[in-house]
Amino acid sequence: MSILLNYLPFPYVIIVSIAAVVFAAMGMEAVAWSLHKYVMHQFGWVLHEDHHRPSKSRFQKNDMYAIFFAILSIILIIIGIRIYGLLFWLGIGVTLYGIGYVVFHDILFHKRIKNNYHPKKGYMKRIFNAHTYHHVTTNKKGSHGQAYGFIYASKKYTPLLQDLLAKKNK
Repeated sequence: MSILLNYLPFPYVIIVSIAAVVFAAMGMEAVAWSLHKYVMHQFGWVLHEDHHRPSKSRFQKNDMYAIFFAILSIILIIIGIRIYGLLFWLGIGVTLYGIGYVVFHDILFHKRIKNNYHPKKGYMKRIFNAHTYHHVTTNKKGSHGQAYGFIYASKKYTPLLQDLLAKKNK
C-alpha cells in the first residue's frame, strides 16, 4: 500500500503534516493528564509511587510510562513510513511531547540530571508551582492530588501552593 499523503496536492501535504504534529503534541497533554489522574494515581500507582517518594535510584518504576509512550511513537513512525504517512507525523508529535516532558519534568523540575535551574516568573514558574502542588497534595495511596498536567499548568496553583506552604510553616 502506498503512502496516502502522497495523493494530496503539494501545499496541502505540508499543511496536513504540520497540523498532525501540532495536534499530536498538544493532544498528548490531554492524554497524559488523563493517564496521570486515572491510571497512575489509581491502579497504576504501583509503578508511579516511586516518583512521589525520595529516591537515590537513577531509574524509577515510573519510567515504564515513558517507555510505553516511546514505543507508541516508534510504532506510529514505522507504520507511517511504511503504510500511512499521517501516522508518521502523529508519531513525531508524540515524540516532541515526550522530549518536552523529559526536559521540563524530569530534567528541570526533578533534576534527574543535575542543574541549577529555578524559574523566577512566567510560564516555567507556573509549571513548577503546579507540579510542586501536585507532589504536596498527593497522599500515600496516590489519590487526592491535583495538577495532573505535565506541560500545561493553570495559574490557580500559584496562590494555592503559597497558601498550602504558609499553612505548613505555621
